[in-house]
Amino acid sequence: MSYSVAGKRILITGASSGVGATLARQLAGRGAVVGLIARRRDRLGEVLADCRQSSPESVMWVADLADTRGAGHLALRAWQEMGGIDVLVNNAAIPKRRAVTELRPDDVEAVMGVNFFAPMRMTLALLPRMRARGSGMIVNVSSVGGRLGIIHETAYCASKFALCGWSEALAVDLHGTGISVKLIEPGPVDTEIWDQPDNETPIYQGPKVAAGVVAEGIIAALGSDRFEHYVPDMKNIVDFKNADIDTFIAGVAGMAPR
Repeated sequence: MSYSVAGKRILITGASSGVGATLARQLAGRGAVVGLIARRRDRLGEVLADCRQSSPESVMWVADLADTRGAGHLALRAWQEMGGIDVLVNNAAIPKRRAVTELRPDDVEAVMGVNFFAPMRMTLALLPRMRARGSGMIVNVSSVGGRLGIIHETAYCASKFALCGWSEALAVDLHGTGISVKLIEPGPVDTEIWDQPDNETPIYQGPKVAAGVVAEGIIAALGSDRFEHYVPDMKNIVDFKNADIDTFIAGVAGMAPR
């Protein structure tokens, strides 16, 4: 199934850096009109300037999706100012690398807010309009951490597991409506998420893929008839976990520093 992004109106959260910024530039270069959402005005402005070179109607909104109650209103504002939205890409996310014994409830709720509740609110705000029009696409960028428990990532994994479950049930409920749902599950990606204040030093020190690889995977997913997309393909690890969860837990726990 082919999907031409030329002329499509695509709203992207977390667009000031990493996968979101790279995706915005690639989509604009292919003729899409992109709407950009992120917290950092200067960085977001740089991305927008690049996008407008090939897509002059592209726009941006500076917003912090930690304000989850404002997320739905922001989505509706974007719909109005863009003249509709064909694709919503829920990409924004924050980490919280910390042993569970050191977590506070507020830490977990903050991660759930950005990584799950904001995408939920934006989706529910736009769904009635997409349903009335009879078309649309919701792209949720989760993580392999939405299918695997990762050491010292309990808050992050909780949010990404929630996004995976939400996306799967959403796809069931919307089947046959003209609105498709895509779930993207990146593995380790070379972005700023690894170097954030108030987070432990990452235990994982292995290879990472470039943000451009994930952006290309997302664009390919738009034209796929499949729901779930691992970028890079780490499904074999998930299958191993599902086949023997106890061995998986013991193995991952062994990564803890002694």
